[in-house]
Amino acid sequence: MHCPFCQHEDTRVIDSRVSDDGSTIRRRRECEACGERFNTFETAELKLPAIVKSDGRREAFDERKLRVSFDRALQKRPVSAEQIDGAVRAVIHALRLSGERELPSLRVGEFVMAELKKLDQVAYVRFASVYRKFEDVQAFREEIERLERDLPGLEGLQLPLLEGSGDKARK
Repeated sequence: MHCPFCQHEDTRVIDSRVSDDGSTIRRRRECEACGERFNTFETAELKLPAIVKSDGRREAFDERKLRVSFDRALQKRPVSAEQIDGAVRAVIHALRLSGERELPSLRVGEFVMAELKKLDQVAYVRFASVYRKFEDVQAFREEIERLERDLPGLEGLQLPLLEGSGDKARK
């Protein structure tokens, strides 16, 4: 590795540490010519599939866009940054596991909805309303009823989405 200070061709590693999540190695290096020290970070470069938009355009996967989607859906919701990071990693992991070179954006949206469903029901409905292009209140009601049907046992963890919907489940 070249020294960023003097451009000498040889540096030596004096310390290596793995990041907390195990995805990065930080190496402390020292230039043998000028004695300056600096850090390098090593990560595995794994190619993610290209995303095929609904209009047929293809674009490279952008983690920043994925994170913005989660942030918008979870805005003002009681979900920690660590939980959001975990959900983003889970979606990226699902993309890698797909083994595909290209994936439709709709499939990425399904991965996001699956993670949001685990994190927060309100955020899930927010995202679903945009993703599935809800046209009216009835579409919201149907999605909420489907969510409550699919996730039994969560009544005590979150407030009911529809007033009186918790009463229906108890009857």
